[in-house]
Amino acid sequence: MSKLSSKWLVVVSVLFGTFTVILNNSMLNPTLPRFMEIFDADAVSVGWMLTIFMVAMGMTMPLTGFLGDRFGKKKVYVTGLIIFLVGSVSGSISPTLSLVILSRAVQGIAGGLMMPIAMALIFNAFPKHERGLAVGVYGVAAMVAPAIGPTIGGVIIQFFDWPFLFLFNIPFGLIGIILSTKYLVETEKNPSLKFDTIGFILVTIGVGGILFALGRGKELETLLTASNISLIVVGILSIVAFVFVENRKTQPLLNLSVFKVPTYAVSVVVTGAASIGLFSGIFLLPLLIQNVYGLNEVMTGLLFLPAAALSGVSMSIGGRILDKKGPKAVIPIGLFVMAAATTALGFLELSTPYWVILALNAVRGAGMGLSNMPATTAGMNAISDELVAQGSAMNNVLRQMTSSFGIVFFSIYYETRRAVIAAGEANMTEATLQTLNEAFLVSAVVIVLAIPFSFIMKGAGSSSEEEEGA
Repeated sequence: MSKLSSKWLVVVSVLFGTFTVILNNSMLNPTLPRFMEIFDADAVSVGWMLTIFMVAMGMTMPLTGFLGDRFGKKKVYVTGLIIFLVGSVSGSISPTLSLVILSRAVQGIAGGLMMPIAMALIFNAFPKHERGLAVGVYGVAAMVAPAIGPTIGGVIIQFFDWPFLFLFNIPFGLIGIILSTKYLVETEKNPSLKFDTIGFILVTIGVGGILFALGRGKELETLLTASNISLIVVGILSIVAFVFVENRKTQPLLNLSVFKVPTYAVSVVVTGAASIGLFSGIFLLPLLIQNVYGLNEVMTGLLFLPAAALSGVSMSIGGRILDKKGPKAVIPIGLFVMAAATTALGFLELSTPYWVILALNAVRGAGMGLSNMPATTAGMNAISDELVAQGSAMNNVLRQMTSSFGIVFFSIYYETRRAVIAAGEANMTEATLQTLNEAFLVSAVVIVLAIPFSFIMKGAGSSSEEEEGA
């Protein structure tokens, strides 16, 4: 560790914590059927283990800008990591499913504190012309953890008792606390900041209501229930009211002026499209491998490993290109590569070999690495340093919402479209393949639509007067 410079020790420190959070969440995905057996519960009840985490994290993220500026980013991050460990311990000793779900809510709150602040800490440690590479290295955690998480979770639930799914976090979390306490540099604090109570209530109702509705609306009938529609309507109205109120506050909870910076605003659009593309693959590919080609969970897990590896490598390469040549030299290329590979997945046949799908998904991963994190970095570079925590919080909230929307959209599309095709002459396997092909093409269109926007983005050294003024 002593050979690393202080700024890279910041990256290593936050890597441990955020990797643990993302890994734990993805570990639980393949274990839900086992929890149904253990607690004699139905799929809806057990599904709350994932839904409550997403909702709690999304509702906490808007607070991180204020908390980081008010109490210091290091303190907020370490506090979040401690809360995550508390949730892990309580989850491991919970005697009922209700307490497991409550523990997951605690973990979600911790994740909501940690994820935006981690990015802000890295931006504070690095100058603008080096942030691309730093965020690229940090971003490896965001890609590798979801890829290996299901495999690790499957092994643990098969060979160990279920509490080890939570206990697995503790050594990594403790290492993260030690590194963060030792190597993170405390940022400036502003004790005079006042908490925006009205803004907090409005954004909590807005984000929480929408994420809650999307989290339980994986089927069209569920999504269109009166309660779900009411939640979405109330959520949208609350966010509209939040925007109206915040624009008139001298000390808003979230400073919405960052959206006046074209590069930042466009970066949100690009990362949203890329996130929809990413999560469409995470949802659709397991269905393709298992329901169409009849392969097992191990083969499904292996499908994501090359994609994660290539994504990690391309993030570092993309970050370096961003630092040297600017966003236009890397982000449009990454989106094009991702769109091309996704389009190819839309023309699969029953005779398509497994290795072709694996290769196409790996190419998708490379495109993701060249587009997602560089777009985030370029957007954050365009805003002033004192708004980095605010910008990171909003970026994470919007990405959470677009990802949730993408999963809900493709899950509903899969169920409804497959039923329509199967009602014709096609058998269920053919209907499933055709539905998945169409879904991949829809995902590709979303990514393609983001490409023209990526050419608007400017590098850290070429900010316009409008951006500097904002």
